[in-house]
Amino acid sequence: MPQKGGSLSNTNQPSGWRKATAGLAVAEQHAQAGERSTVPKSQAFVAVKRVGAHIGLKAGDMLLLDTLGAFTQAEDWEEGQRPIVWASNSYLMEQTGFSLSALKRHARRLAEIGVIAFKDSPNGKRWGHRDADGRILEAYGFDLSPLSARAEEFEHLHAELQAERELCQRLKRQITVARRMIRARIEAAQRGALSGPWTQLSSLFEDLLHRLPRRNTASEALERLLGWFRELQERVEATFLKAVRADDLVENMPATTEQEPKEIQEMDPREVISEPHILITTQLNPVTCNRSETEQAAAVVPNAPPEEKVDTELEDWVVETRRKRGAALDLPTVMQACPEFASWARNMGGYLKDWGDLHRVVGQLRPMIGVSEHAWNLAQDRLGPQVATAALVLTFDKHCAGEVASPGGYLRGMVEKAGAGELHLERSFYGRLGGQAA
Repeated sequence: MPQKGGSLSNTNQPSGWRKATAGLAVAEQHAQAGERSTVPKSQAFVAVKRVGAHIGLKAGDMLLLDTLGAFTQAEDWEEGQRPIVWASNSYLMEQTGFSLSALKRHARRLAEIGVIAFKDSPNGKRWGHRDADGRILEAYGFDLSPLSARAEEFEHLHAELQAERELCQRLKRQITVARRMIRARIEAAQRGALSGPWTQLSSLFEDLLHRLPRRNTASEALERLLGWFRELQERVEATFLKAVRADDLVENMPATTEQEPKEIQEMDPREVISEPHILITTQLNPVTCNRSETEQAAAVVPNAPPEEKVDTELEDWVVETRRKRGAALDLPTVMQACPEFASWARNMGGYLKDWGDLHRVVGQLRPMIGVSEHAWNLAQDRLGPQVATAALVLTFDKHCAGEVASPGGYLRGMVEKAGAGELHLERSFYGRLGGQAA
């Protein structure tokens, strides 16, 4: 590509020489190193663009760099060569739309950051010429050799930035989980009028919410913030469980108190007894009352309490799945396939001895991933408690692992799949186990 020559205007230096700075000296060292390496232009430009914002380059700097790069040819980036551009100021101003002062400012920033270097001629003019094969024989102007020298450095920096970004995203997800769990517990306690320092805990929670970053924050700060949220979560959990146990104890005491007068009344010989304690044989239908009580007691047996019924249904589903798959889909298998959920479940419920425990813990962990009670009830109604439990376990683990952004939507999607006969949860659990093994 033809290049027009031009002068390096510098009104601050009467001698025509550029004022030396530490940044320009380092840029020249990079240029000398770049001459000894072979890096394709595309690789060099991709590397610098990926980290441009991090090293301090502005949008205008990148525009000028792209404009300069368009003047270079493939052979300019080979070992022993320097990609030097000697386009005039007027031509660069025309291509970029910059004023002369803006052009100088962007060029100076590129050089100070060490992305380009200045190769000045004795008279301060930019010029150069190529041989018949297109190779530069001699040239003075903007030297892009530092890009070759720093391509590997920029690639490593990009990898570090990617790892930092992923770590920050993971920490933010964990903060969100802890934040939702704290809010759910405090709101549940306030709705249930449970005893405890909920006003103080709410104030601490609000203080932490105000510390949430409004822009990109380093992982160290996020780790500290996550630690604070988890400490508060532990306090809230302990206070909530203590209040629930105390509330249950208070609720059970009146029932015992109410039963005592009746029992004492029946056993007090001074009271008038309306019916004989022992029925005599001369009465008609002497055991009518006892038979009625027996029938009422017998009627309760088929209708097991909800928790026991859930336990039975869950175990039946496990047995059926084991029969279909020929492998054991038991509680340890599910917990091993979903390690994120297993960690939270054990923190909440301790040791889970059966599927009934799993069902109860799933219901407690549901609010912390943002699944509404309506969605949970709908899933249990459409899928049954056993399949809904497994579905929510899978949803929870995938959300914590960053695989699912909308847990409520994902659970509803599984409900729809089940309606179409396309839901195969056991495959998902075995697939996650296989992925861990790989």
